[in-house]
Amino acid sequence: MLAASAAKPFPSDAVRDKIRGGLLGQILGDLNGLKHEMKYIAEPGNVTQYTPSLDNGAWTDDDTDVEWIYIVEMERSGTLFIKPGRISELWKSHINRRIWCSNLYVRQLMDIGLDPPLTGQIQFNPWADFNLSGQFLSETWGLIAPGRPRTAARLAHYYTRVAIDLEPAQAARMFSAMIATAFVTGDLGKILDAGAAATDPQSLMRRILADVRGWHKENPSDWRATRRLIQQTYGHHNGAMRDRNGVELNGASTIAALLYGRGDFVETVRHAFNFGWDADNNAATSGTIIGVIQGERWFKRQGWTIKDVFRNTSRDNMPRDETVTKFGDRLIALAGRVMAADAAAETRAGFAPLPVVAEQTAALRAKFRVEIESEIAAGDNEQTLARAAYLAICLDLAPELKQRDPERWAKAVAALEGYPKVLQALFHYSDIPGAEPLRQKMIAAGVKPPREKQRIS
Repeated sequence: MLAASAAKPFPSDAVRDKIRGGLLGQILGDLNGLKHEMKYIAEPGNVTQYTPSLDNGAWTDDDTDVEWIYIVEMERSGTLFIKPGRISELWKSHINRRIWCSNLYVRQLMDIGLDPPLTGQIQFNPWADFNLSGQFLSETWGLIAPGRPRTAARLAHYYTRVAIDLEPAQAARMFSAMIATAFVTGDLGKILDAGAAATDPQSLMRRILADVRGWHKENPSDWRATRRLIQQTYGHHNGAMRDRNGVELNGASTIAALLYGRGDFVETVRHAFNFGWDADNNAATSGTIIGVIQGERWFKRQGWTIKDVFRNTSRDNMPRDETVTKFGDRLIALAGRVMAADAAAETRAGFAPLPVVAEQTAALRAKFRVEIESEIAAGDNEQTLARAAYLAICLDLAPELKQRDPERWAKAVAALEGYPKVLQALFHYSDIPGAEPLRQKMIAAGVKPPREKQRIS
């Protein structure tokens, strides 16, 4: 549980200003970047002018509104780390539309009874090893852990692993640590160093960070040259979804936007647009960092039109009267509690090493074998049977179970087919290389693929 807030104003006015500035930077980068999202793939963009604005206020978008769900629940419950089962309940209650890619897949897994972090492990979610959800759901955790990059990284790792694993989790740690560090320094070199320190030494994301810094040093006035190097080095799928939605190209673009923006908010976000790929995401993350450095009062002095509205257009059973100010109030309240409660944790916290997939798979198989077998043998609950069948197929236990008792296995497969959205997510909403092996496992296990694509969100 979180400790009670101190009696006097806490955090300080300066920290409050930076939290609000970071939130504004995130929202502006996200919503102003939507028109550039996925527009510049083979070639960069050519945005020469950019004026930040929220003429009609902000609205819910997946770069902010998944975190919003967690923040409201953390306030309500006084709990810093929401329990996995409760996270699933929150998704079922609030997150039923306007989600894509790994988040869309996660939502269907929850319907058959999988809870985090299983929903975000590569063995069960084919998006989990590259999806950008590790970055675009990381900003809030830096904002509520001002000056505490390790705490921010632990929070980000916990909450983003609802949907991702492996390198995307490293990206979440990296960017949340950078945001937390921006509260205490405007030196981009030190901020990037903090991001590197939050990653595993063997992480690809750490190598990407080092590469982009090196390319910027070689081409300080030629961002297009760095963009070409990013694409040549980390683009491996000819601009297909695996590239567009991957943390490699987008993480590199975010770092590059910060370097070429040189601490200027407009220039940073404009460069994020031009580097392309999932541009709104990259503008949101880089915009958060510069927003923290500058603070809300700086934004107000610029004369930009920013209406204080946060319109709920996508999240069921959530506030309809939210504003950017109210959202900021929630972050400030949580930041005060995190700062009061977690001082010791910041110094002693360690990071889990980057998992080895084969070892992770073997451990999961050993953990769930008996449970899967007993649930299929009992055969008395459709959701439990569907979950057992899904786990068995993913963990390569299906051939043995099918051979041992074909009748019981057929019943489990029928239960899984009774959740057609799960199969729609795999067969029709996962046009990525990693999904094909799982599709083949499903077919070999006796699952009938859905013939036609149907809407699931």
